[in-house]
Amino acid sequence: MKTIVIIGGGITGLSTAYYLQKMIKSQNQDARIVLVEANDTLGGKIRTVHEGEFIMETGADSIVVRKTNVAPFLEELGLQENVVYNATGVSFIYTEGELKQIPKDALFGIPMSLESLATTDLVSAQGKVEALKDFYTPNETFTKEDSIGAFLKHFLGEELVEKQISPVLSGVYSGQLQDLTIASTIPYLLDYKNEYGSIIRGLAENKKRIQGNGDKKFLSFKQGVSGLIDRLEERLTDVDIYKGVQAEKIEKRQDRYIVSLSNKEELEANFIVLSTLHPVAQQLLRDERLDEDFNQLKNSSLISIYLGYDIPDSELPKDGTGFIVSEGSDLNCNACTWTSRKWDHTSEQKQLLVRLFYKSTCRDYENLQQMTEEELMLVARKDMEDSLGITVMPVSFEVTKWHETMPNYHLKHPHIVKSLENKLAESYPDVILAGCSYYGVGIPDCIMNGEQTAQRIVECL
Repeated sequence: MKTIVIIGGGITGLSTAYYLQKMIKSQNQDARIVLVEANDTLGGKIRTVHEGEFIMETGADSIVVRKTNVAPFLEELGLQENVVYNATGVSFIYTEGELKQIPKDALFGIPMSLESLATTDLVSAQGKVEALKDFYTPNETFTKEDSIGAFLKHFLGEELVEKQISPVLSGVYSGQLQDLTIASTIPYLLDYKNEYGSIIRGLAENKKRIQGNGDKKFLSFKQGVSGLIDRLEERLTDVDIYKGVQAEKIEKRQDRYIVSLSNKEELEANFIVLSTLHPVAQQLLRDERLDEDFNQLKNSSLISIYLGYDIPDSELPKDGTGFIVSEGSDLNCNACTWTSRKWDHTSEQKQLLVRLFYKSTCRDYENLQQMTEEELMLVARKDMEDSLGITVMPVSFEVTKWHETMPNYHLKHPHIVKSLENKLAESYPDVILAGCSYYGVGIPDCIMNGEQTAQRIVECL
Protein backbone atom coordinates (compact mmCIF):
# COMPACT_ATOMS: atom_id res chain seq x y z
CA MET A 1 0.00 0.00 0.00
CA LYS A 2 1.26 3.46 -0.93
CA THR A 3 1.26 6.18 1.73
CA ILE A 4 0.69 9.88 1.02
CA VAL A 5 1.60 12.32 3.79
CA ILE A 6 0.19 15.84 3.61
CA ILE A 7 1.96 18.30 5.91
CA GLY A 8 -0.20 21.33 6.70
CA GLY A 9 -3.92 21.32 7.47
CA GLY A 10 -4.90 24.65 5.94
CA ILE A 11 -7.35 24.89 3.07
CA THR A 12 -4.80 23.60 0.51
CA GLY A 13 -3.88 20.55 2.56
CA LEU A 14 -7.53 19.78 3.32
CA SER A 15 -8.52 20.17 -0.34
CA THR A 16 -5.66 17.90 -1.40
CA ALA A 17 -6.79 15.25 1.09
CA TYR A 18 -10.43 15.60 0.02
CA TYR A 19 -9.71 15.17 -3.69
CA LEU A 20 -7.20 12.36 -3.06
CA GLN A 21 -9.80 10.47 -1.05
CA LYS A 22 -12.38 10.99 -3.78
CA MET A 23 -10.09 9.97 -6.68
CA ILE A 24 -8.60 6.96 -4.88
CA LYS A 25 -12.11 5.67 -4.09
CA SER A 26 -13.39 6.15 -7.62
CA GLN A 27 -10.41 4.28 -9.10
CA ASN A 28 -10.32 1.54 -6.42
CA GLN A 29 -6.71 2.38 -5.60
CA ASP A 30 -5.00 1.07 -2.48
CA ALA A 31 -3.44 4.01 -0.65
CA ARG A 32 -3.27 5.53 2.81
CA ILE A 33 -3.68 9.29 3.26
CA VAL A 34 -2.21 10.99 6.33
CA LEU A 35 -2.70 14.69 7.18
CA VAL A 36 -0.35 16.27 9.74
CA GLU A 37 -1.20 19.65 11.33
CA ALA A 38 0.93 21.32 14.01
CA ASN A 39 -1.97 23.30 15.49
CA ASP A 40 -4.76 21.78 17.56
CA THR A 41 -7.32 22.83 14.95
CA LEU A 42 -7.43 22.63 11.17
CA GLY A 43 -7.87 25.58 8.83
CA GLY A 44 -4.59 27.50 8.82
CA LYS A 45 -5.45 31.14 8.19
CA ILE A 46 -9.18 30.37 8.33
CA ARG A 47 -10.61 30.65 11.84
CA THR A 48 -13.98 32.01 12.94
CA VAL A 49 -14.49 33.45 16.44
CA HIS A 50 -17.98 33.74 17.99
CA GLU A 51 -18.25 36.27 20.81
CA GLY A 52 -21.61 37.48 22.05
CA GLU A 53 -23.64 38.44 19.00
CA PHE A 54 -20.54 39.00 16.85
CA ILE A 55 -18.94 36.64 14.31
CA MET A 56 -15.32 37.54 13.59
CA GLU A 57 -12.82 36.04 11.14
CA THR A 58 -9.23 36.11 12.34
CA GLY A 59 -7.94 35.38 8.83
CA ALA A 60 -9.71 35.09 5.47
CA ASP A 61 -13.25 36.49 5.73
CA SER A 62 -14.74 35.40 2.40
CA ILE A 63 -14.44 33.53 -0.88
CA VAL A 64 -14.40 35.19 -4.31
CA VAL A 65 -17.55 34.14 -6.16
CA ARG A 66 -16.36 34.54 -9.76
CA LYS A 67 -13.83 31.67 -9.58
CA THR A 68 -15.43 28.84 -11.52
CA ASN A 69 -14.34 26.04 -9.18
CA VAL A 70 -16.15 27.48 -6.14
CA ALA A 71 -19.81 26.60 -6.83
CA PRO A 72 -19.30 22.91 -7.74
CA PHE A 73 -17.00 22.42 -4.74
CA LEU A 74 -19.54 23.89 -2.29
CA GLU A 75 -22.32 21.84 -3.90
CA GLU A 76 -20.30 18.64 -3.45
CA LEU A 77 -19.85 19.49 0.22
CA GLY A 78 -23.54 20.30 0.67
CA LEU A 79 -22.81 23.86 1.77
CA GLN A 80 -24.94 25.83 -0.68
CA GLU A 81 -27.79 26.31 1.80
CA ASN A 82 -25.38 27.89 4.31
CA VAL A 83 -23.96 30.44 1.88
CA VAL A 84 -24.35 34.16 2.55
CA TYR A 85 -23.25 36.99 0.25
CA ASN A 86 -21.71 40.38 0.90
CA ALA A 87 -24.07 43.34 1.12
CA THR A 88 -23.67 45.97 -1.57
CA GLY A 89 -22.28 49.38 -0.83
CA VAL A 90 -19.61 51.90 -1.64
CA SER A 91 -15.98 51.90 -0.55
CA PHE A 92 -13.91 54.93 0.33
CA ILE A 93 -10.31 56.02 0.41
CA TYR A 94 -9.30 57.99 3.50
CA THR A 95 -7.14 60.80 2.13
CA GLU A 96 -6.39 64.38 3.14
CA GLY A 97 -8.24 63.82 6.42
CA GLU A 98 -11.57 62.72 4.91
CA LEU A 99 -13.35 59.84 3.21
CA LYS A 100 -13.62 60.06 -0.59
CA GLN A 101 -15.68 57.54 -2.51
CA ILE A 102 -14.04 55.06 -4.87
CA PRO A 103 -16.14 55.07 -8.07
CA LYS A 104 -18.59 52.18 -8.12
CA ASP A 105 -17.81 51.52 -11.76
CA ALA A 106 -14.21 50.52 -11.09
CA LEU A 107 -12.18 47.32 -10.71
CA PHE A 108 -9.62 47.65 -7.89
CA GLY A 109 -9.88 51.39 -8.46
CA ILE A 110 -9.30 51.06 -12.24
CA PRO A 111 -12.04 52.91 -14.16
CA MET A 112 -14.32 50.63 -16.17
CA SER A 113 -15.74 53.50 -18.23
CA LEU A 114 -14.97 57.05 -19.28
CA GLU A 115 -17.74 58.26 -16.99
CA SER A 116 -16.07 56.56 -14.02
CA LEU A 117 -12.83 58.36 -14.82
CA ALA A 118 -14.53 61.71 -15.39
CA THR A 119 -16.55 61.75 -12.16
CA THR A 120 -14.00 60.54 -9.59
CA ASP A 121 -13.17 62.97 -6.75
CA LEU A 122 -9.84 61.29 -6.08
CA VAL A 123 -7.99 62.56 -9.15
CA SER A 124 -7.42 66.09 -10.49
CA ALA A 125 -8.53 67.26 -13.93
CA GLN A 126 -4.93 67.05 -15.07
CA GLY A 127 -4.68 63.46 -13.79
CA LYS A 128 -7.84 62.52 -15.69
CA VAL A 129 -6.48 63.98 -18.93
CA GLU A 130 -3.23 62.07 -18.42
CA ALA A 131 -5.21 58.81 -18.04
CA LEU A 132 -6.74 59.30 -21.49
CA LYS A 133 -3.43 58.29 -23.09
CA ASP A 134 -4.61 54.72 -22.40
CA PHE A 135 -6.89 55.12 -25.45
CA TYR A 136 -4.18 56.07 -27.94
CA THR A 137 -0.92 54.55 -26.61
CA PRO A 138 -0.31 51.03 -27.94
CA ASN A 139 1.42 48.32 -25.93
CA GLU A 140 4.75 47.55 -27.54
CA THR A 141 6.83 46.07 -24.71
CA PHE A 142 4.84 44.86 -21.70
CA THR A 143 4.43 41.12 -20.98
CA LYS A 144 2.68 39.40 -18.09
CA GLU A 145 5.97 39.02 -16.26
CA ASP A 146 6.37 42.81 -16.02
CA SER A 147 5.41 45.02 -13.08
CA ILE A 148 1.68 45.76 -12.75
CA GLY A 149 2.61 49.16 -11.30
CA ALA A 150 4.83 50.12 -14.24
CA PHE A 151 2.17 48.85 -16.68
CA LEU A 152 -0.67 50.86 -15.15
CA LYS A 153 1.38 54.05 -14.74
CA HIS A 154 2.58 53.87 -18.34
CA PHE A 155 -0.95 53.86 -19.75
CA LEU A 156 -3.13 55.46 -17.04
CA GLY A 157 -0.70 57.99 -15.60
CA GLU A 158 0.95 58.35 -12.22
CA GLU A 159 -1.75 60.32 -10.40
CA LEU A 160 -4.65 57.94 -11.09
CA VAL A 161 -2.49 54.97 -10.06
CA GLU A 162 -1.07 56.59 -6.91
CA LYS A 163 -4.29 58.17 -5.63
CA GLN A 164 -7.01 55.71 -6.68
CA ILE A 165 -5.63 52.36 -7.86
CA SER A 166 -2.58 51.68 -5.71
CA PRO A 167 -4.30 51.93 -2.30
CA VAL A 168 -6.83 49.30 -3.41
CA LEU A 169 -4.64 46.94 -5.42
CA SER A 170 -1.68 47.03 -3.01
CA GLY A 171 -4.07 46.22 -0.19
CA VAL A 172 -5.53 43.20 -1.95
CA TYR A 173 -2.19 41.72 -3.05
CA SER A 174 -0.08 42.68 0.01
CA GLY A 175 2.75 44.42 -1.76
CA GLN A 176 3.97 47.48 -3.64
CA LEU A 177 2.63 47.56 -7.21
CA GLN A 178 6.12 48.07 -8.64
CA ASP A 179 7.14 44.70 -7.17
CA LEU A 180 4.09 42.69 -8.30
CA THR A 181 3.76 41.11 -11.74
CA ILE A 182 0.78 41.45 -14.07
CA ALA A 183 0.57 37.63 -14.08
CA SER A 184 0.21 37.39 -10.29
CA THR A 185 -2.45 40.13 -10.01
CA ILE A 186 -4.81 40.86 -12.96
CA PRO A 187 -3.33 39.12 -16.03
CA TYR A 188 -6.32 39.79 -18.26
CA LEU A 189 -5.65 43.55 -18.15
CA LEU A 190 -2.78 42.97 -20.56
CA ASP A 191 -5.03 40.88 -22.81
CA TYR A 192 -7.59 43.70 -22.87
CA LYS A 193 -4.93 46.27 -23.67
CA ASN A 194 -3.64 44.21 -26.57
CA GLU A 195 -7.09 43.26 -27.90
CA TYR A 196 -8.99 46.54 -27.45
CA GLY A 197 -6.11 48.99 -27.51
CA SER A 198 -7.19 50.32 -24.11
CA ILE A 199 -7.42 48.96 -20.56
CA ILE A 200 -10.53 51.03 -19.83
CA ARG A 201 -12.25 50.04 -23.09
CA GLY A 202 -11.42 46.37 -22.48
CA LEU A 203 -12.93 46.52 -18.99
CA ALA A 204 -16.04 48.25 -20.35
CA GLU A 205 -16.51 45.61 -23.05
CA ASN A 206 -16.14 42.76 -20.54
CA LYS A 207 -18.02 44.33 -17.64
CA LYS A 208 -20.74 41.67 -17.52
CA ARG A 209 -18.21 38.86 -17.38
CA ILE A 210 -16.13 40.60 -14.70
CA GLN A 211 -19.08 41.56 -12.53
CA GLY A 212 -20.66 38.11 -12.92
CA ASN A 213 -23.12 37.95 -10.04
CA GLY A 214 -23.52 41.72 -9.91
CA ASP A 215 -22.65 43.07 -6.49
CA LYS A 216 -22.44 39.60 -4.96
CA LYS A 217 -18.70 39.29 -5.42
CA PHE A 218 -17.88 37.44 -2.19
CA LEU A 219 -19.48 34.70 -0.14
CA SER A 220 -19.19 33.32 3.37
CA PHE A 221 -21.30 30.97 5.51
CA LYS A 222 -23.96 31.59 8.16
CA GLN A 223 -21.62 30.50 10.95
CA GLY A 224 -18.47 31.91 9.36
CA VAL A 225 -15.78 30.71 6.96
CA SER A 226 -14.75 27.98 9.41
CA GLY A 227 -17.92 26.22 8.26
CA LEU A 228 -15.98 25.19 5.15
CA ILE A 229 -13.15 23.74 7.26
CA ASP A 230 -15.55 21.88 9.56
CA ARG A 231 -17.38 20.31 6.61
CA LEU A 232 -14.14 19.22 4.94
CA GLU A 233 -12.95 17.60 8.18
CA GLU A 234 -16.28 15.75 8.46
CA ARG A 235 -15.89 14.39 4.93
CA LEU A 236 -12.31 13.12 5.36
CA THR A 237 -13.49 9.74 6.66
CA ASP A 238 -10.65 7.78 5.03
CA VAL A 239 -7.86 10.15 6.09
CA ASP A 240 -5.72 9.72 9.21
CA ILE A 241 -5.57 13.21 10.74
CA TYR A 242 -2.89 14.20 13.23
CA LYS A 243 -3.71 17.47 15.04
CA GLY A 244 -1.36 19.18 17.47
CA VAL A 245 1.53 17.19 16.02
CA GLN A 246 4.41 18.90 14.24
CA ALA A 247 6.41 17.45 11.35
CA GLU A 248 10.05 18.00 12.31
CA LYS A 249 12.19 16.48 9.57
CA ILE A 250 12.01 14.73 6.19
CA GLU A 251 14.66 12.17 5.25
CA LYS A 252 15.05 10.35 1.96
CA ARG A 253 15.69 6.61 2.26
CA GLN A 254 16.10 4.84 -1.06
CA ASP A 255 12.79 5.29 -2.91
CA ARG A 256 10.82 6.41 0.14
CA TYR A 257 10.75 9.19 2.71
CA ILE A 258 10.64 9.23 6.49
CA VAL A 259 8.70 12.02 8.19
CA SER A 260 9.72 12.50 11.84
CA LEU A 261 6.94 13.87 14.06
CA SER A 262 7.02 15.75 17.36
CA ASN A 263 5.20 12.84 19.09
CA LYS A 264 8.29 10.67 18.31
CA GLU A 265 6.42 8.76 15.62
CA GLU A 266 7.92 8.24 12.16
CA LEU A 267 5.80 8.03 9.02
CA GLU A 268 7.06 6.18 5.97
CA ALA A 269 5.80 7.92 2.82
CA ASN A 270 5.83 7.36 -0.92
CA PHE A 271 4.52 10.88 -1.57
CA ILE A 272 4.76 14.03 0.52
CA VAL A 273 2.72 17.18 -0.02
CA LEU A 274 4.21 20.28 1.63
CA SER A 275 1.16 22.53 1.99
CA THR A 276 2.81 24.77 4.58
CA LEU A 277 4.25 28.27 4.30
CA HIS A 278 7.62 28.15 2.57
CA PRO A 279 9.82 28.68 5.70
CA VAL A 280 8.34 25.48 7.20
CA ALA A 281 8.95 23.50 4.00
CA GLN A 282 12.50 24.85 3.91
CA GLN A 283 13.16 23.79 7.52
CA LEU A 284 11.77 20.29 6.91
CA LEU A 285 13.96 19.65 3.85
CA ARG A 286 17.15 21.31 5.17
CA ASP A 287 18.89 21.40 1.82
CA GLU A 288 21.35 24.20 0.99
CA ARG A 289 20.67 23.86 -2.72
CA LEU A 290 16.95 24.52 -2.14
CA ASP A 291 17.74 27.31 0.32
CA GLU A 292 19.05 29.44 -2.56
CA ASP A 293 15.47 29.64 -3.87
CA PHE A 294 13.54 29.48 -0.60
CA ASN A 295 15.48 32.48 0.74
CA GLN A 296 14.27 34.60 -2.18
CA LEU A 297 10.57 34.01 -1.47
CA LYS A 298 8.97 36.75 0.62
CA ASN A 299 6.23 36.99 3.22
CA SER A 300 4.68 40.15 4.61
CA SER A 301 2.86 40.71 7.90
CA LEU A 302 -0.57 41.79 9.10
CA ILE A 303 -2.30 42.63 12.38
CA SER A 304 -6.10 42.25 12.31
CA ILE A 305 -8.18 44.04 14.96
CA TYR A 306 -11.95 43.71 15.36
CA LEU A 307 -13.89 46.21 17.45
CA GLY A 308 -17.51 45.47 18.40
CA TYR A 309 -19.67 48.30 19.77
CA ASP A 310 -22.95 48.59 21.60
CA ILE A 311 -24.18 51.20 19.15
CA PRO A 312 -26.22 50.71 15.96
CA ASP A 313 -24.52 50.05 12.66
CA SER A 314 -26.40 53.06 11.28
CA GLU A 315 -23.79 55.31 12.94
CA LEU A 316 -21.63 54.64 9.87
CA PRO A 317 -21.80 56.77 6.70
CA LYS A 318 -24.78 55.75 4.59
CA ASP A 319 -24.28 52.87 2.11
CA GLY A 320 -20.56 52.48 2.96
CA THR A 321 -18.79 49.16 3.55
CA GLY A 322 -15.33 50.41 4.51
CA PHE A 323 -12.31 52.45 3.56
CA ILE A 324 -8.69 52.09 2.46
CA VAL A 325 -6.07 54.51 3.75
CA SER A 326 -3.89 56.46 1.33
CA GLU A 327 -0.14 56.66 1.81
CA GLY A 328 1.03 59.43 4.14
CA SER A 329 -2.23 59.49 6.11
CA ASP A 330 -2.44 60.45 9.80
CA LEU A 331 -4.09 57.07 10.57
CA ASN A 332 -2.07 54.04 11.66
CA CYS A 333 -4.26 51.46 9.90
CA ASN A 334 -4.11 50.53 6.21
CA ALA A 335 -7.81 49.74 5.87
CA CYS A 336 -11.06 49.35 7.76
CA THR A 337 -13.92 47.01 6.83
CA TRP A 338 -17.36 47.86 8.23
CA THR A 339 -18.06 44.21 8.88
CA SER A 340 -21.59 44.49 10.26
CA ARG A 341 -22.57 46.52 7.20
CA LYS A 342 -20.82 44.29 4.66
CA TRP A 343 -21.84 40.96 6.24
CA ASP A 344 -25.31 40.87 7.84
CA HIS A 345 -24.67 37.52 9.53
CA THR A 346 -21.78 38.88 11.65
CA SER A 347 -23.99 41.07 13.86
CA GLU A 348 -27.49 39.73 14.33
CA GLN A 349 -28.80 42.85 16.09
CA LYS A 350 -27.03 45.19 13.60
CA GLN A 351 -24.68 46.50 16.26
CA LEU A 352 -21.51 48.07 14.89
CA LEU A 353 -18.65 45.68 14.13
CA VAL A 354 -15.52 46.87 12.29
CA ARG A 355 -12.23 45.27 11.32
CA LEU A 356 -9.01 47.28 11.02
CA PHE A 357 -5.89 46.07 9.21
CA TYR A 358 -2.31 47.02 10.08
CA LYS A 359 0.18 45.76 7.50
CA SER A 360 3.96 45.63 7.63
CA THR A 361 3.91 48.57 5.19
CA CYS A 362 2.13 50.85 7.68
CA ARG A 363 4.04 53.39 9.73
CA ASP A 364 5.34 52.23 13.09
CA TYR A 365 4.57 48.56 12.36
CA GLU A 366 7.54 47.30 14.38
CA ASN A 367 6.22 49.05 17.48
CA LEU A 368 2.71 47.74 16.84
CA GLN A 369 4.08 44.20 16.60
CA GLN A 370 5.49 44.51 20.13
CA MET A 371 2.25 45.80 21.69
CA THR A 372 -0.18 43.79 23.82
CA GLU A 373 -3.71 43.12 22.58
CA GLU A 374 -5.08 45.79 24.90
CA GLU A 375 -2.58 48.36 23.62
CA LEU A 376 -3.45 47.51 20.02
CA MET A 377 -7.15 47.89 20.81
CA LEU A 378 -6.44 51.45 21.95
CA VAL A 379 -4.57 52.18 18.70
CA ALA A 380 -7.59 50.91 16.75
CA ARG A 381 -9.95 53.02 18.89
CA LYS A 382 -7.91 56.12 18.06
CA ASP A 383 -8.11 55.35 14.33
CA MET A 384 -11.89 54.95 14.63
CA GLU A 385 -12.15 58.28 16.42
CA ASP A 386 -9.97 60.10 13.86
CA SER A 387 -11.63 58.59 10.78
CA LEU A 388 -15.29 58.17 11.77
CA GLY A 389 -15.65 60.22 14.96
CA ILE A 390 -16.65 57.16 17.03
CA THR A 391 -15.43 57.68 20.59
CA VAL A 392 -17.38 55.10 22.64
CA MET A 393 -15.59 52.14 24.22
CA PRO A 394 -15.98 48.84 22.33
CA VAL A 395 -17.69 45.99 24.18
CA SER A 396 -15.73 43.35 22.30
CA PHE A 397 -12.41 43.11 20.47
CA GLU A 398 -10.31 40.43 18.77
CA VAL A 399 -6.64 40.86 17.83
CA THR A 400 -4.73 38.49 15.54
CA LYS A 401 -1.09 38.88 14.53
CA TRP A 402 -0.10 37.24 11.25
CA HIS A 403 3.65 37.88 11.34
CA GLU A 404 5.47 37.05 8.09
CA THR A 405 2.69 34.72 6.96
CA MET A 406 1.26 36.63 3.97
CA PRO A 407 2.95 35.51 0.71
CA ASN A 408 4.23 38.38 -1.42
CA TYR A 409 4.43 37.61 -5.14
CA HIS A 410 7.27 39.86 -6.29
CA LEU A 411 8.68 40.05 -9.84
CA LYS A 412 10.99 37.03 -9.46
CA HIS A 413 8.38 34.82 -7.79
CA PRO A 414 7.38 32.67 -10.83
CA HIS A 415 11.01 31.95 -11.72
CA ILE A 416 11.89 30.99 -8.14
CA VAL A 417 8.93 28.59 -7.91
CA LYS A 418 9.90 26.98 -11.24
CA SER A 419 13.49 26.55 -10.04
CA LEU A 420 12.27 24.91 -6.81
CA GLU A 421 10.02 22.55 -8.77
CA ASN A 422 12.94 21.48 -10.98
CA LYS A 423 15.31 20.93 -8.04
CA LEU A 424 12.69 18.93 -6.12
CA ALA A 425 11.97 16.75 -9.16
CA GLU A 426 15.67 16.00 -9.41
CA SER A 427 16.57 15.47 -5.73
CA TYR A 428 13.21 14.72 -4.07
CA PRO A 429 10.86 13.11 -6.59
CA ASP A 430 7.34 12.75 -5.21
CA VAL A 431 7.80 15.62 -2.73
CA ILE A 432 5.35 18.27 -3.92
CA LEU A 433 5.03 21.93 -2.98
CA ALA A 434 1.47 23.21 -2.58
CA GLY A 435 -0.35 26.24 -1.25
CA CYS A 436 -0.34 29.99 -1.10
CA SER A 437 3.43 30.41 -0.79
CA TYR A 438 3.67 29.39 -4.44
CA TYR A 439 0.44 29.15 -6.43
CA GLY A 440 -2.16 31.74 -5.41
CA VAL A 441 -3.36 33.26 -2.15
CA GLY A 442 -7.18 33.18 -2.39
CA ILE A 443 -9.28 30.29 -1.06
CA PRO A 444 -10.44 29.25 -4.59
CA ASP A 445 -6.83 29.18 -5.82
CA CYS A 446 -5.83 27.01 -2.86
CA ILE A 447 -8.73 24.61 -3.50
CA MET A 448 -7.77 24.36 -7.17
CA ASN A 449 -4.13 23.77 -6.25
CA GLY A 450 -5.25 20.98 -3.90
CA GLU A 451 -7.24 19.31 -6.68
CA GLN A 452 -4.33 19.59 -9.13
CA THR A 453 -1.92 18.15 -6.55
CA ALA A 454 -4.24 15.21 -5.88
CA GLN A 455 -4.59 14.54 -9.61
CA ARG A 456 -0.82 14.53 -10.05
CA ILE A 457 -0.36 11.98 -7.26
CA VAL A 458 -3.18 9.70 -8.42
CA GLU A 459 -1.70 9.61 -11.93
CA CYS A 460 1.59 8.42 -10.39
CA LEU A 461 -0.23 5.78 -8.33
